[in-house]
Amino acid sequence: MTDRQEIILGAIVREYIDSALAVSSSLLAERCDFGLSSATLRAEMMALEEEGHLYQPHTSAGRIPTDRGFRYFVDRLMEERPLGLREQKALQVEVLKLKAKNKMLARQTAKLLSTMSDSLALSGLIDSEDFYKSGTQKLLSKPEFNNLDSVCKMAEVLDYLDENVEDLWKRLEGSTNSEIFIGKEGPIGGVDECSMVVSRYNLEGGEQGILAIIGPKRMKYSRNVSIIEYFKKLLGGNLSVVAAIIVAQDIFYEIRY
Repeated sequence: MTDRQEIILGAIVREYIDSALAVSSSLLAERCDFGLSSATLRAEMMALEEEGHLYQPHTSAGRIPTDRGFRYFVDRLMEERPLGLREQKALQVEVLKLKAKNKMLARQTAKLLSTMSDSLALSGLIDSEDFYKSGTQKLLSKPEFNNLDSVCKMAEVLDYLDENVEDLWKRLEGSTNSEIFIGKEGPIGGVDECSMVVSRYNLEGGEQGILAIIGPKRMKYSRNVSIIEYFKKLLGGNLSVVAAIIVAQDIFYEIRY
């Protein structure tokens, strides 16, 4: 892929993530300062389509990234976007409260993950087979699930999601970082229209758990990776350390603002 095609593919993926609509050459020419004509953009988009990175859902429509296009974006073009300090502080407070209570940690973690990612989230401990999911309505309300067949298919998958955690856990064996599964790459059948950001984590006491965000393939990959990685850091940290971080950030905000 040429440098120019990489730039164009990146712009198409980002635009599709934001809009959930097929992206046309005229829209790219209007919104992105490429210095290229619509005709040149169309030619490059056709080349990307021939290489399997884009597809055209309708003859007169723009183009949408394929699984291969999303994979190329995730592996080579995605920029790291750490959570902002305000979001970090808010999460620290919530996780500190949960760990102090040592109660319903998996359930509330799933809710927090779902709220922050605006997607379906799964959280649980492998040791106790205690898994919770949250955000089913958030996922099924996306434009990708605007017909009854897709909703019914996804609802059936979600009913048995916790039973597939073992397969998901095995796919993560040996991995210490968040893994991204796009479409059919995922170990859970029936979620071809979705992507997953998944990771193992360890609690301070040694218990092993899993965190997952499941959303449409146009999910904000970089943000969701940052969310899960930060959750892992907080869940595995010592309570006193987390409390010290919160105090330090309080002082930081007082000085800065």
